[in-house]
Amino acid sequence: MGKPSSFLLYKISEHRFPAAFKGFFYFLPISLALTTLLLIFIYITTTAYYVTNSHAQTTLYLETLPTISSSNYSLDHTVTTFPFDQTVENDDLVADPSSLATLARTSKWLGNLFGLTNGNYTNNQEAYHDRDLFLEDYKQMNKSLKIFVYPHPKDDPFANVLLPTDYEPTGNYASELYFKKSLMKSHFVTKDPNEADLFYMPFSMSTMRTDPRIDVEGIPDFVKNYILNISHKYPYWNRTGGADHFYVACHSIGKTAFDKSFVARLNVIQLVCSSTYFPTYYFPHKDASMPQVWPRIGEPTNLLTSKRKRLAFFAGAVNSPVRIALLKAWANDTEIFAHSGRLQTPYSEQLLGSKFCIHVKGFEVNTARVADSLYYGCVPIILANHYDLPFTDIVNWRSFSVVVHHRDIPVLKNILQRISIAEYEMLQSNVIKVRKHFQWHPSPIDFDAFHMSMYELWKRRSVVRVRLTPSVEFM
Repeated sequence: MGKPSSFLLYKISEHRFPAAFKGFFYFLPISLALTTLLLIFIYITTTAYYVTNSHAQTTLYLETLPTISSSNYSLDHTVTTFPFDQTVENDDLVADPSSLATLARTSKWLGNLFGLTNGNYTNNQEAYHDRDLFLEDYKQMNKSLKIFVYPHPKDDPFANVLLPTDYEPTGNYASELYFKKSLMKSHFVTKDPNEADLFYMPFSMSTMRTDPRIDVEGIPDFVKNYILNISHKYPYWNRTGGADHFYVACHSIGKTAFDKSFVARLNVIQLVCSSTYFPTYYFPHKDASMPQVWPRIGEPTNLLTSKRKRLAFFAGAVNSPVRIALLKAWANDTEIFAHSGRLQTPYSEQLLGSKFCIHVKGFEVNTARVADSLYYGCVPIILANHYDLPFTDIVNWRSFSVVVHHRDIPVLKNILQRISIAEYEMLQSNVIKVRKHFQWHPSPIDFDAFHMSMYELWKRRSVVRVRLTPSVEFM
């Protein structure tokens, strides 16, 4: 039997090519592979920035949008993806401004080389990713979504944790309580679990953390026991492993709620304010982000006033490296007002008198500052890496906010000054369009924070409905 053909080819090549050529052909694929990997690495590293300019300076990528109207609904539409950047852990990681332009130009060149970008970042001016699809889905959601809420009597020992409040929520974590209050008097609630798309576990993190019987350390035990109770009393949890169940948490302590229910955390839908890409407790494809909103009564006047003389504003506790870097760079500036601690004057004066209002990551990525900015018609600056921004799959954040990497703090003023009057007017116009999505009302209205949160849940429902044949006795 003859030698294999591969062996013959090898013998022929031995006589046809000199040793130098054989070595060259051996190392050529390896060299090409390493070069490609290096270029890809450089591209990924440099495209972490949201700034670029062909003149060796830094310019923001901006987008605008039109208004939409439909037969029954009226608003605007679009979706944004934010890059996965390294978190700033100390002041040394805030980049030298001189290197930013070079990185930006390199990023643009590599993007064009590989066909990954077209060099044009201003061609999308929509407030919504797909306004027509959103309106169509919203109508369907409003008509068909059904939620079964696990019932609890008024004399339950933990009624304060499980039932809606009899007062209007206040404070930073009001979104969690407003959601429950709004849901319980909405048309989305059903008493027939067979027609339910989702099942709501109505415990409140903000109430548990202040209840001395539970406290912060006891929240994981409370949640574990709650799941054990409903899984023994009702069949709904067991048939899906909790995948059609959800809970709501605005306080960041919610991330520890399932520490003793690990498998449940993988399945349950989380509607949370503290939403960030990388930690193991949050899954953007399964979970959803909800805005943290400080409730306010009435509407502020002069949202589009020309009297916004200050370029940018921030005031707050210095409780993170990013805030330290911001104050270090701009605390003494005459155009950017960066203040450590609480103001002695009303915040509304600064929010109404500033063009841009800065949201800076503190202990967590979430604060009510973003909603405050929108409420007062101030364009938000987002300085919180890895933040899964609320409703980011519905609204186009780049059309009404400025998303800046932590390392761009030293050139923040340059970025803002290079935004033209027309671009700023577009940004602020879209702020006015989307601000209704970041407000709660005693009685919910279309497209407010409650309905947008319901829409996010509707998109995460399963299309497969598991029906029960035996009757179930409810509480």
